[in-house]
Amino acid sequence: MITEDFIGRLRQAPAKRLVFANSDGATIHGDYHLTELKAASFDAVDCGAQKNQWKETIVQLWIPEDEENGEFMTAAKLLSIYDKVAHLIPLDPTAEIRFEYGDENFPPSNLSFWCSCGFHRRHARRVIALNPARLVADNSGGVPNLAWFC
Repeated sequence: MITEDFIGRLRQAPAKRLVFANSDGATIHGDYHLTELKAASFDAVDCGAQKNQWKETIVQLWIPEDEENGEFMTAAKLLSIYDKVAHLIPLDPTAEIRFEYGDENFPPSNLSFWCSCGFHRRHARRVIALNPARLVADNSGGVPNLAWFC
């Protein structure tokens, strides 16, 4: 999902609480924090000497080990953080949005990126479906090309 689509969906329902869930239905419990928004630009050369460039908006989530009150962040809160950051650094609205996070339900690693692959409405909440990003080699044309896929 690209950044402008994700942010647009949040703007449609600012009062909704945001719940992040993986493909097995496990959720990040309340009390998580948005610790960083990153505007990342990548310039890379793959093993076939092909140059690649792309941009990502990376949302870094952190959660204390012990859940205190179980409150999920509202869309309005995430939007206020996003809007503040967008005034400080250039966030590309066409960049893919990714979530950086890891716990017992969302295995952490050096590549702990999760893709937002959709929203589900549940009462007063928006469930953000996250799937692990996969690095896939595309060998079409005989030249390997690595890319992230959801």
